[in-house]
Amino acid sequence: MRLVVATCQVDYVGRLTAHLPMAPRLLLVKADGSVSVHADDRAYKPLNWMTPPCSLTEQAHPENPDHRLWIVENKAGEQLRITVSEVHHESHHELGVDPGLVKDGVEAHLQELLAEHIETLGPGYSLVRREYMTAIGPVDILGRDADGVTVAVEIKRRGEIDGVEQLTRYLELLNRDPLLAPVTGIFAAQVIKPQARTLATDRGIRCVTLDYDTLRGIESSDLRLF
Repeated sequence: MRLVVATCQVDYVGRLTAHLPMAPRLLLVKADGSVSVHADDRAYKPLNWMTPPCSLTEQAHPENPDHRLWIVENKAGEQLRITVSEVHHESHHELGVDPGLVKDGVEAHLQELLAEHIETLGPGYSLVRREYMTAIGPVDILGRDADGVTVAVEIKRRGEIDGVEQLTRYLELLNRDPLLAPVTGIFAAQVIKPQARTLATDRGIRCVTLDYDTLRGIESSDLRLF
């Protein structure tokens, strides 16, 4: 991992355009090739970013030789152009392979129950395996739909934007495997926040709300007429 604290300007050029004026920020370059730009607030969420696969090139700025220009480009030709006027700190760190997130009891149980009742996702669905390992961590459930298309399922107790981002990274990686592609995604949770649902829909990911008691075979206590 490479950490750079720098005064910089950031311009995103692609399907949309975005501009961050010159200011001190943290530039984070990960081993997977992703580049993200952070301010000293907003918790974990970056101001802008480029997910892998992408390339990073650094050069003198063509309009100002005292500045450096980072060009981060993905396969679609979209670019994150970072103009660096001053570097305040730079360091490199080898973090190694991360052991992955340890799920809480409810989340782990949801995964187990959904694997047992995979038809909850739709008629004709079948289980390939739980905890399907990839180079960036395990996919909660790998299955197939009624047409035999591979489906990656990410399970959360509370579905938020970071869970959608996590599933997006898995899908980008899985779709490079000719034995699995095409791979579609399902984001499953007991509660899915509206922002997460909107992002998932925009990325072609289906959202499924899970009822914990129904999966456990417990009759709902909600009052109903019939």
